[in-house]
Amino acid sequence: MPASHPPDSVEAAAMAEPIAPAWGWRSPWGGRAAHIEPAPEYQGTTSQVCGLYPFTAGSGTPTVGTPVGRHQLWNEVVCLDPLAWMRAGLVTNPGMFVLGQPGTGKSTLVKRLVTGAVATGTTPIVLGDTKPDYTMLVEHLGGQVIRVGRGCDRLNPLDAGPLAAALRRLTGADAETLRWEVRSRRLSLLMALATLVREARITNAEEVVLGRAIDLLDDRLDGEPTVVDVLRIVEDGPDELRSAARTDSADSYRSQTRELVFTLDLLISGSLAGVFDAPTTRPIDLDAPAISVDISRVRAAGDKLLTAAMLCTWAYAFGMIDAATALADLGAGPRRSHLGVMDELWRALRGAPGLVEHADALTRLNRAKGMASIMITHSLADLDALPTEEDRAKAKGFADQSAITVLAGLPPRELARVHEITPLTGPEQQLVTSWSAPDSWQPDARHPGRGKYLIKTGERLGIPVELSLVGAEAELYDTDQAIRGGA
Repeated sequence: MPASHPPDSVEAAAMAEPIAPAWGWRSPWGGRAAHIEPAPEYQGTTSQVCGLYPFTAGSGTPTVGTPVGRHQLWNEVVCLDPLAWMRAGLVTNPGMFVLGQPGTGKSTLVKRLVTGAVATGTTPIVLGDTKPDYTMLVEHLGGQVIRVGRGCDRLNPLDAGPLAAALRRLTGADAETLRWEVRSRRLSLLMALATLVREARITNAEEVVLGRAIDLLDDRLDGEPTVVDVLRIVEDGPDELRSAARTDSADSYRSQTRELVFTLDLLISGSLAGVFDAPTTRPIDLDAPAISVDISRVRAAGDKLLTAAMLCTWAYAFGMIDAATALADLGAGPRRSHLGVMDELWRALRGAPGLVEHADALTRLNRAKGMASIMITHSLADLDALPTEEDRAKAKGFADQSAITVLAGLPPRELARVHEITPLTGPEQQLVTSWSAPDSWQPDARHPGRGKYLIKTGERLGIPVELSLVGAEAELYDTDQAIRGGA
């Protein structure tokens, strides 16, 4: 049995060893620690860390924009922002298309992007909130909510808003260009509304008469024309309109414009009465940090009124953005960036043949105006509900033109449609399909696709992201409160 050593000899033996004990040597100023804390961990980009630890491998996920979750494979933070990505050269246009089944969290992702946009100085505009999903969030962010409906706020579809103020500041060719832009927007929206209530396209002759009527009202009125003003002047039939209609008598003119008069009358006395037949009661505030046009109150009146509300909202909001750009060019206002959110997209397109063409004209964005757009829908199969093959082909272009596609849970048949627009690898399709349906019948089971998204840009491999809510987001982003409240 080995002999025991006194304590002093143990310490002497330890001092003689070249490697220190776990807690350090017990000696004056020897650095002995009674407790050892775990080493701090740091996270950084590969360009920052590689000099300290050259074996770090980067994942390549974007770090510009709003944090939208962590990569599902290596847990790295993923950021997304259509405008920021375009400015960084990651994409060629700031269009984004979000597709997924109900309940997978499409609006949750968009609300995170809206919150991030406000934080970075971009103004989000929700272009027709039909449920409403965004009202609570916009109010929480200190933004403006416009509630359109009978007995609420009215929206004049021919209102040029701040564009009229910008026109008064311009002269020469710039003024003429902006004037034609205002005229084009008014005429395009008026034609879309007429097509909607008639459920058929208006004729070329009627389009010429409407355009000339808008020109006359622009010359004669000090304020903004309304649909009531257009109906009145078309009914009066001044010489300028008779000449535009290529008629030489009052009877011939009335015969030529009879259907147009009834169509305009339907806009102010039919199912759309009380909403779009008077001056705008609450203009959009360009200085608000966020804006939402809540049209949920017109939803109960049917698809026709809802479609009209969405078209008018789009036209009015895009007119405001044009005005902000024009004022910034004049040095009369700050340069602004905007994020347009277009939810329930296809509901505004299936009301009548030809509406897709008018919507495309209203929503065609110019990157120079500093605006990104997010279009949201449940399924590309919604295209099949559009009236004509021509409309379906044009509507498909909305998805084609978006540089960023975000996929939530989708079934295989839907992914086959998506693959025609955005190429998907086999593993990517399997991943998105695995999010599409619960594998359990247990109550309160979490949907497997809730908060999970695949971000695709062009031919690049998709980025699988999982979003986790923080702080007040759980309440502000919740779209099922009404259902649980009635339980």
